Amino acid sequence: MDLLINDKVAIVTGASAGIGLAVARELAAAGVKLVLTARGEERLSQAVGSIQQQGGRVIGVPLDVTQADAGDQLVRAASEKFGGADIVVNNAGRAHPGGLLDNGDEEWRKMEDIKLHAMIRLNRAAIPVMTERGWGRIVNMSSIGGIFPNPKLLISHVLSAAINNLTRGLAREVANRNILVNAVAIGAVRTENWEDNMIPKARQTRPDLAGLSDEELIARLGAEDTPVGRFGRPEEIAAIAAFLASDRNGFVTGCTVEASGGAERFF
Repeated sequence: MDLLINDKVAIVTGASAGIGLAVARELAAAGVKLVLTARGEERLSQAVGSIQQQGGRVIGVPLDVTQADAGDQLVRAASEKFGGADIVVNNAGRAHPGGLLDNGDEEWRKMEDIKLHAMIRLNRAAIPVMTERGWGRIVNMSSIGGIFPNPKLLISHVLSAAINNLTRGLAREVANRNILVNAVAIGAVRTENWEDNMIPKARQTRPDLAGLSDEELIARLGAEDTPVGRFGRPEEIAAIAAFLASDRNGFVTGCTVEASGGAERFF
C-alpha cells in the first residue's frame, strides 16, 4: 500500500536499533527523508549506513534526547538538510525495573527525562514547523503497561500512562492544523535489548526452562504468555507506526493502539 508520504521528512528518536530502526526502514521504504538520532554514535552511523545502502535519504544526529535543546537541534537539522519536518516518531526510552519502593527520586527523574520530557520538547519544537507546512503526524511510542501496569516495571508504566494521556490531549490541541497525534502501546517485542534482559531473568525464575535453547525458551514463553502464541517483531510495530504517520491515515488521532498480541500485561 502506498502510504502517500514520499518526500515527507521524519525525525525518529532511539533509531539506532530495535523498534526505532525498524520504523526508520519502513519510512525509508515509503520514500520518506529521515533524521535519525540516538546516543551511541557508532551504532547510529551503522544504522544510517544500512538505510543509505538501500537508497534511503537519511542523516544521523547523535545526541542525548534529555538535553534541554535536543528537540530544537533535531528540528533544525531536519530543516537545514531537508527543508522542514513533517513526521515525528518518539521512540527513545527503555524499561526500568522495580516498583515504588525499589526506586528513589533520581531514578524517577532520569526516566521522566528520557521517556516524557524529551518527547514533550521534540513535539513542541516540531509542531510550529508542521503548522507552517499544513500537515503533520506524531507517533509516540508507549507500552501496554500504561494501560495494564506491572508493578515490576512501575516507573516505565506510570510514564507510559502519561504518554497516552499526553497523546490524547495534544491530538485535540492540534487537530485543526492537520496534525494527527497517536501512540502505540507496545507489548513484548523481540528486540535485542528485550532479549538480553528477558532471557537471563527467565532462566533464573523458571528452572524448568533451563535446558532449552534461547529460541526454544522464547517460543515456550511466547506460547504461554501471549494470546497469539508468540512475541512480536519490531517490523510489526513499525508497520503500525508508519500507517499512523502516513497520509493514508486522515481520521485517526488521539488514539493509543495496543500492539501486544492480545496480552493484557507486560512480561
